[in-house]
Amino acid sequence: MITIWDWFERYMPIKERYRLIKEAGFDGIMMWWSNEFGRDIFGKDDYRNGPKIAREIGLFIENIHAHVQNANKLWLDNLEGESQGKCYRQCVKDCADFDIPTMVLHLPSEDNLYNPLGLDRMKMIAELAEHHGVNVALENLHNLPSLAYILEQVDSQRIGFCYDSGHHYRYYPDVDLLSKYGTRLMALHLHDNNGSNGQHGLPFDGDIDWDITMKNIVATSYTGATALEPMKWDYENLTVEEFLRVAFDKAKRLELLRS
Repeated sequence: MITIWDWFERYMPIKERYRLIKEAGFDGIMMWWSNEFGRDIFGKDDYRNGPKIAREIGLFIENIHAHVQNANKLWLDNLEGESQGKCYRQCVKDCADFDIPTMVLHLPSEDNLYNPLGLDRMKMIAELAEHHGVNVALENLHNLPSLAYILEQVDSQRIGFCYDSGHHYRYYPDVDLLSKYGTRLMALHLHDNNGSNGQHGLPFDGDIDWDITMKNIVATSYTGATALEPMKWDYENLTVEEFLRVAFDKAKRLELLRS
């Protein structure tokens, strides 16, 4: 199965976006579950219409990506910290309501060190995830201390790891994340570390060694989708249709490496 993050390009209505994703050959999507970064241009909570539209078009919904702009507040002992925990708990409930198996979230960065209060909030999220049968995949960014702490301290089969290839090679290239946390792998974000933003390029367009990366993924025995998370930032010379066709061709190359 091959999937792609749905918010690779902002200014396109969701129905047209999903139609083009399907026509390019993708089996499914990862949904941006937020109004952040301009998604509300098509209406408040437009993303909540996404599951129905995607399924009508024939796309599988692999996971949702929770809000990110306030991720660093999760450890705070104030109303903002409590609000962020509540936000993530609501995303778990949304997964259950919309029949989506997994949510991906960002933990605070390494400049915002974990604490017992933050651990308690994550344990509440884990308890809710267990109740609803939803997986919560913690994504690697510039947050390895928090990621390691929560994966070590929260003993739940519903709390796991989302491996992001671009973030890996940008922030911790010398750490073998897949060997450390591959047994808890629940989602993939595959993109290259090239382009003006140093990440979210299409695979094989940067300097990630995809032979090694896919070999390491195979070694985890992960059986989920080959999931791309590129942005169209540095592909303005391509139409959306062309960008998706190129993305799908590159995803098929990754699939061959997995096999």
